[in-house]
Amino acid sequence: MARFLSGPLASAARHSLLLGAPAPAAGGMEPRASCLLFFFLLGTSGFFQSYAVEVDVKDASNATCLYAKWMMRFLIKYETNSSDYKNTTLHLSSNVTHNGSVCGDDTQAALLAVQFGEGHSWSINFTKTNETYQGDFITFTYNTNDTAVFPDAKRKGPITIVVKDIMRPVQLNNVFVCHNTDFVEAENVTQIFWNVTVQAFVQNGTISKKESRCHADIPTSAPTVPPTVANVTTASATTLSPAPTTAPKPVENPDTGNYSLKSGNKTCLLATVGLQLNVSRDKPLLININPKTTSADGTCGNTTATLKLNDGNSTLISFTFVVKNASASVQKFYLKEVNVTLLNRLNGSVISNADNNNFSKWDAYLGSSYMCRKEQTLEINEDFQVHTFNLWIQPFLVKANKFSTAQECSLDDDSILIPIVVGAALAGLIAIIVVAYIIGRRKSYAGYQTL
Repeated sequence: MARFLSGPLASAARHSLLLGAPAPAAGGMEPRASCLLFFFLLGTSGFFQSYAVEVDVKDASNATCLYAKWMMRFLIKYETNSSDYKNTTLHLSSNVTHNGSVCGDDTQAALLAVQFGEGHSWSINFTKTNETYQGDFITFTYNTNDTAVFPDAKRKGPITIVVKDIMRPVQLNNVFVCHNTDFVEAENVTQIFWNVTVQAFVQNGTISKKESRCHADIPTSAPTVPPTVANVTTASATTLSPAPTTAPKPVENPDTGNYSLKSGNKTCLLATVGLQLNVSRDKPLLININPKTTSADGTCGNTTATLKLNDGNSTLISFTFVVKNASASVQKFYLKEVNVTLLNRLNGSVISNADNNNFSKWDAYLGSSYMCRKEQTLEINEDFQVHTFNLWIQPFLVKANKFSTAQECSLDDDSILIPIVVGAALAGLIAIIVVAYIIGRRKSYAGYQTL
């Protein structure tokens, strides 16, 4: 049963979930679940529509065994009939169901599953140990037969992606909460989650009062400040004073942040970089990414690694690195893809999104790091640029939590200036000698008179 309520969302939490096939509840009985949909109208000009889903799965004794409340949306890139690609946003609709959700037990994973719109579905399954539980896999199916979302899709029918969830273990009998935005990318789909509250394997049918907060929700000693924005007349990141066609540089370059990822207990990715976003859509806008309010997430692998940065729940930037064979025995890594998403701080709605997966930059030998202290520009599309400063990156084979020997970019290599300067000096000297010789010849010629 679903009903609509207007008003603020009562609780929030972060996403992290896993997917699996539906299975009957313990004892052979299907669990019962109630599904509440909260309806919001937000925005200053017109209305923005968003839905929050609340699912309360109950066991055979009518006790809550799995509880979740969250908001999410999906950014999808799909191929059109004209063989180009378009980006679309899929929102939760009002007709959400929860068929197939499972309580889980010591031998069976818990499953949270919802269905919405014209043939779309999403699910995550949870596993547990004696002390903790965590999300395992997320499964998302979108149906390109939904012409309202995919009006000219070349491929028709359901498309399913499965992605490993990166949720950290949560103590049993604790509820996981995350107000900040989290996102997962896989196969041309970005899944965005915010205001998430979840507890799997609920004990005694009562949602716990003990909260386990996501890292992004934990306050730091530094105050939370918005990104530095050029020509901002109010606190809004989208309200700008008149600006010239070319956005002026901020007075200062962005601060340099230090980021890292771990695989188990070992550091698998290191990054030091100052980031500045240049948005030219509608009005020019420069945003300095603030390391003090930016959290790092992502995945490491043997041939692919992704670093995802979330600045204050308003700017998401992800960098994907891959390994290539430079020769039969030599491998290199390089930057392959950059994705940028701007979010509305108030409701998590997507203001704009851009992606470029055709980069071939920042290449270095596998096992080393890449460094470029000078400013570099990454062209995402005609509306988005990412400027990097003081870059030092190693996405693979990190040892002892330290950067390996760096390969520097040509912009940093001052040694190439020496032959240029010497050559220019020699050319100038030769020019002076030639001019002096010509002038001397003319004077000598003028000294002879005809008898």
